[in-house]
Amino acid sequence: MIIYNVTINIDESVHEDWLQWMKCEHIPDMLSTKKFTGAKICKVLVEEEMGGLTYAVQYRVKDRETLNLYYKEDADRMRSAGLRLFADKFVAFRTELEIISEQ
Repeated sequence: MIIYNVTINIDESVHEDWLQWMKCEHIPDMLSTKKFTGAKICKVLVEEEMGGLTYAVQYRVKDRETLNLYYKEDADRMRSAGLRLFADKFVAFRTELEIISEQ
């Protein structure tokens, strides 16, 4: 199992709109690709020097091949939606995590 993690710092001026969009549109759109088995939004509880609010959005995917299919078939389209709506109001970076053990 792999977690595709997107960490986002969002400007406070658009925070509420962004969070609503994530919960009601973006995450459901991501799940509708059928490449992810679930998702969760976590608020990062550290104040950033640059301001804004930071979240980690974690998408569960069964294997590397499925994640690579997402990159090939869906990633550009999914990322462009956020850029179109929130342009210069956020910064994001992505990491891939392999689940080794869960207890």
